[in-house]
Amino acid sequence: MMTKVKLTFLFLLCCFGLQAQEVLTKEAAVSVALENNYGVKIAKNAVAVAENSTSILNTGFLPTLAGNAGANYNLDNTEAEFSDGRPDAVLNGAESSNYNASITLNYTLFDGLGRHYNYKRLKEQYQLSELQARATIESTILQLFSAYYNVAQFSDNLNALEETLMITKDRLVRANYQFDYGQNTKLGVLNAEVDINTDSINIINTKQNLKIAKRDLKLVLGETYTNDFSVDTEVVFTLQLEKDILFEKAKSRNIALLQTEKNIAISKLDINSGKSDFLPTIGLSGSYGWNKNNNNAVALLAVSTSTGLSAGLNLSWNLFDGGSTITRVRNAKINLETQQLQKESILLSIERDFNNAWDNYQNKLEIYNIQEKNIITAQNNFDRTQEKFKIGQVNSIEFRQAQINLLNAELSRNQAKFSAKLSELELLQISGELLNVQF
Repeated sequence: MMTKVKLTFLFLLCCFGLQAQEVLTKEAAVSVALENNYGVKIAKNAVAVAENSTSILNTGFLPTLAGNAGANYNLDNTEAEFSDGRPDAVLNGAESSNYNASITLNYTLFDGLGRHYNYKRLKEQYQLSELQARATIESTILQLFSAYYNVAQFSDNLNALEETLMITKDRLVRANYQFDYGQNTKLGVLNAEVDINTDSINIINTKQNLKIAKRDLKLVLGETYTNDFSVDTEVVFTLQLEKDILFEKAKSRNIALLQTEKNIAISKLDINSGKSDFLPTIGLSGSYGWNKNNNNAVALLAVSTSTGLSAGLNLSWNLFDGGSTITRVRNAKINLETQQLQKESILLSIERDFNNAWDNYQNKLEIYNIQEKNIITAQNNFDRTQEKFKIGQVNSIEFRQAQINLLNAELSRNQAKFSAKLSELELLQISGELLNVQF
């Protein structure tokens, strides 16, 4: 009775310790990772830069306005001969100065539609950066759950091992009683002590693996928790779609395919942008200026000041630039063909990867279901063996074997459960549906 009380107390103490830990739910883990993961932060900054680049301030559609000012001072030796009959003049050290200021406005009215295509290219580039950020987020979520379920698996394994150790300790107490009352030999006690040591070593190793797994999870989260935490070990399989429907989604929503389609659109705009250099450029310019001259003594005017507004229209046509524009357009067409070939290659890869992921998920899910049934069988076998062991119909070796069989079944079930869930997430990523499900 005292042994049972002690075991019950230790079990309750263990439960209280687990409850005192912060429980990191799947939803909270995803939220923290998307907020603090450094890869996600970098991707978001890239999107912000691309968004700034699509501003009208970066398109060339606005005019340019420049202010200019200057001053000149001259000290000259001058010999002057006048045509009106005045006597010649010789000036040494004659001073003169000039001051000017102006504001100049330039605006390109037409540049062969280059600005138009460049602006559309910037918008496509912005959308591509959003897709790249989504790819980073999907990759981070998979990395997150790989680490999260690793922690969950070691947590479940630790619970199974601790339960096994408690049973083994109870067996040692029973063996000591039987030895004291002459109902058993010392061999039963020694076997129980050896098994306790084995179970304790397994717990120590699992605790160490659990600590490492938690550190890996914290790294993905981009945040260090001051308190210890536990995770939710429950798994719910959310995939409800048929294979054909899911495959159609993969062909339209796969992130790699969407990125390639954006690159194709950008390549087409690069061709049009290059062709715009074959057309002339028409520009409008205008300026308002002020100019003041302080002349030396031989000048007709001592001081002259002028202000004025000027405007002009100019046309520039690069009739031949040595062939650089032709080369640029040709290379853009080749790049477009490359992107289209890349798309066809990705479609083939998606079909292969999808089928592999689907089969992998179905196989692992079936293995998990079998392992669940195996747990029931192993538990029934252990319960019956334990009853026979208590009445002396089964020796300690047979009891230990039933105990190990149950433990191995639990560890295998844990591995199968989380492996099947990760396979489901990988399938959802290939199908482009990873961000559309509840975690």
